[in-house]
Amino acid sequence: MIYPPLTSLLEKVDSRYTLVIATAKRARMLTNGAKKLTDNPSTKDVTIAIEEIAEGKISYHKLQKKANQNIPEDAGHEPEPLESETDQDSE
Repeated sequence: MIYPPLTSLLEKVDSRYTLVIATAKRARMLTNGAKKLTDNPSTKDVTIAIEEIAEGKISYHKLQKKANQNIPEDAGHEPEPLESETDQDSE
């Protein structure tokens, strides 16, 4: 049996995907030297990250993007050919 159970972890986040991302990001922080927030004796960063999420010591928030925020105005238009492409066409 896995501890903590997946069902209890999913109560802390809104989806499995969020759980995976939150766990991975926290494990990366621990790998890079962040201090543990739990008394778990494990030396494995992923295990520690999961335990911290289960204990509610890690929270997250989703960033909201505005629609079309990062799309350039000329998106969807045909790109201009590169110089080497125009040279090949003329031969």
